Amino acid sequence: MGFYDYSAVKMDGKEHSMDEYKGKVAIVVNTASKCGFTPQFKDLEELYEKYKDEGLVILGFPCNQFAGQDPGNNDEINSFCQLNYGVSFDMYEKVDVNGNNTHPIYKYLKNEAKGTLGSNIKWNFTKFLVDQEGHVVERYAPTVNPAKMEEKIKELLKK
Repeated sequence: MGFYDYSAVKMDGKEHSMDEYKGKVAIVVNTASKCGFTPQFKDLEELYEKYKDEGLVILGFPCNQFAGQDPGNNDEINSFCQLNYGVSFDMYEKVDVNGNNTHPIYKYLKNEAKGTLGSNIKWNFTKFLVDQEGHVVERYAPTVNPAKMEEKIKELLKK
């Protein structure tokens, strides 16, 4: 199975296929509302606004597995993202990215791009860059600011 074979539930409560993103460059990121990296929402939104017309999409997946830093329900998380950071990119319902209940998309992403210490996600705001054909081309640690991804994004968008 490839990236486009998976689906997930958006904040609107409807299941959406990753097939909708065929031909786009995607950043898939596990997010949290109460994390030291939460300001990355602003940077992600800036990248999205700058490149969405060229084919960039961002898929945010809230996760509460790291120090309980996203305890709210989906409505609270969605409101927080929009009110505090003006998030207009696609946000999905809260998921697990590690453990027995790992969302299938994250099982796939982690298998395709292992981190420096193995495949498990170590913290909030781990970012995966997926090309137009659905290949995972890069995995970025939580400490990497989204702006540092810009050159690679531009390179992929030119393909």
